[in-house]
Amino acid sequence: MLSESERHTLLTVARSAVEAAVSETSPERPSDVPPQLLRNAGAFVTLRVRGDLRGCIGYIESPEPLIDTVRDAAMKAALTDFRFSPLQPGELADLDIEISVLSPVSRITEVGEIEVGKHGLIIERGHHRGLLLPQVPLEYGWTREEFLSHTCRKAGLPPSAWKNPDTAIYLFSAEVFDETRSLSGRPA
Repeated sequence: MLSESERHTLLTVARSAVEAAVSETSPERPSDVPPQLLRNAGAFVTLRVRGDLRGCIGYIESPEPLIDTVRDAAMKAALTDFRFSPLQPGELADLDIEISVLSPVSRITEVGEIEVGKHGLIIERGHHRGLLLPQVPLEYGWTREEFLSHTCRKAGLPPSAWKNPDTAIYLFSAEVFDETRSLSGRPA
């Protein structure tokens, strides 16, 4: 679990990275990085402008320190999420940044192991792979089966592909926080 100070550092790094990406400059890494942020961990950065999704990029696992993973994901979310045009300078004032720091991934053998709202999912079969973060099914009010079906769709597979024994299902948890909840003093 990250401390409030560590969360603040990651959010500050993510915002600086987004601002640097939009202005075509290089972000700087803080000089005094807490040890917890130097461990290797997967992370996703989600960008919203006025509540609307504007970009989300991340890494399931990363060979880089968490602080660098967050910086890189933030820059890519701002500029290269294929679903959106690059973020513009005029959108920065209305931008909210959310970070999801991922636990290690584990393969499951029984879908009953999945707890909606606690676990994120990765579904793989052949060259197809899809991931949905733990907060996604809560946002849409999905059941476990709907969560599985939507993750299959994200992987480019039929919605019922999770029932096929050749389909691998992995779960992970995530520590999720954003600028609004984390920096206001309320729990994230």
